[in-house]
Parts: sequence; structure tokens; C-alpha cells
Amino acid sequence: MIRSLPNSPLYKISYRIYIAIFFLFLVMPLITIAVLAFNDSNFVALPWRGFTLDWFFANTDSRVGLFADDDLLQSIWTSVQTAFYMSILSTVIGTIAALLFEEEKFRFKGLLYFFAIAPLVIPGVILGISILISSTFVGSYLENRFGINADFFSPGFWLVVLGQFSFGATYVLLIVGARLKKFDRTLEEAALSLKATRLQSIWYITIPFLKPAIINAFVVSFLISFSNFNTTIFLVGSDPTLPVDLYSRIKFSSTPVLNAVSFVIVLFITLVAIINLFVNRKK
Repeated sequence: MIRSLPNSPLYKISYRIYIAIFFLFLVMPLITIAVLAFNDSNFVALPWRGFTLDWFFANTDSRVGLFADDDLLQSIWTSVQTAFYMSILSTVIGTIAALLFEEEKFRFKGLLYFFAIAPLVIPGVILGISILISSTFVGSYLENRFGINADFFSPGFWLVVLGQFSFGATYVLLIVGARLKKFDRTLEEAALSLKATRLQSIWYITIPFLKPAIINAFVVSFLISFSNFNTTIFLVGSDPTLPVDLYSRIKFSSTPVLNAVSFVIVLFITLVAIINLFVNRKK
């Protein structure tokens, strides 16, 4: 819709109805989860049977709330740890890769860039299976050939971090790379002409320019890691992440505590988005 051009009243009304339906489609599932998280019922669906906080704080034989479920809290903490380490690793490696791909004399840049973005088009299930098979082969080879017990290559926490890093770094590469294309290279050339080293020019000029993109890339990779399921489920060990734990629970029995978990996560993400919006507007 181009505001500078004249539009008929029917077109304006249809456009507003479309926008309303679109955002209603996005928001309605979240509203439903928020409402059912406080439903005084042992089932995750309607009808509404009254307001209760049991699915957050109860600790009885019939009901165990979110903050009284040690296993559920542990899975949340595992997801937070996994997302943190994966985001740190992805941000560092992805930023370095973005800087390398902007170099004009970087050999095989086109081919390597293709391999860098390949994890985005490969299904997560295939990615998880391939990483599991490869890591199992490497671990078995080290143990049988050299007698090295490499727990790092067996399903567990660090293998999940490594598996998620395979696609997390790609998101960082794209986000930081998009920001880097707007960078004025003459600033680096001026620094080099003033006897600064290449590393100093990157650290004191390029990185500060990329700081907003690096922060956004870290947040995006953290959220992607926290919610990832299709790759993680093949690599997880005895300590499941939150999506895997919720999946295992809902297969056999589901209670509104799942709605309570979803409500807390949505509330947290909304608060972070509002704070980020407020800070950016203030700047």
C-alpha cells in the first residue's frame, strides 16, 4: 500500500481487515496459551473451569506446578546453558567468517560461502543424524585405535552445542555480513595509513561499527538454540533440553503445566523485545 497514491475506501478497509486478521492469526495461539495456563483443569484444552495458579506453584500428588517440578526446571537450565555457549561460539566464529568473506583476495570465497549457508537449507533432522553418525564414528575410532575415551563425541551437552553451532554460525554470518556491507572501508584505510596494524583497525574501528549487529546476532542465535528441537533430539544425552523434555512429556501425558512453561517463555521474550525497543528508541 503506497500512501502517497489515492486509494478507494474499499481498498483501505480491505487492507486494514487483512492486517488485523494476519496479526490475529499470529497472536491468538499465544493468547490461548496464556489463558489456559491459569485454567483450573487437569487438561490443556477448554472448557474454562476457573482461575488458578496451581500450574505455576502447586506441589501436590495430583498437581505439580512449573516452579515445583525439578526435572522441568533442570531442562530449562540446560537449554539456557546450551544456548549461551552455542551463541558465544557462533557469534565469535560467525563474525570472523563475515570479515573473511568481505576480503576481496579471499580464495575460494564463493565455494566456501556456499558451504557456510548450506545448513540453512539442509533439514534439521538430516543435520542431526549426520552429526550423530559422524561423531559416533570419530569417537569409536579414537577409542579403538588410540584408547582415548572421547566423551565429547558421544550424545550429550557438548555434542548438542556443536550440532546447534553448525547452523547458528550461519545466522551470525548473514546478520553481521549484512551490516558489514554498509561499512566505509576508507575508515580502515585511514587507520592503516596512520601506522595501525590490521588487527588494531578491526578492533577499534570495524568491531564498534558491527556492535549492534553482533548483539542482534547473539540474541537471534540464543533464541534459535533455545527453541531448537529437530536437530537436538538426535544429539541430546541424559539431560534433555526444554523442547525435548516437553516433547517426551506430551507424548504420554500432558497437563496445563506445559501451557505455564510456554506462558513464562513468551512473557520473557516479550519483555526483552520491549526493553530492546525502548533502548533503541532512546538512542
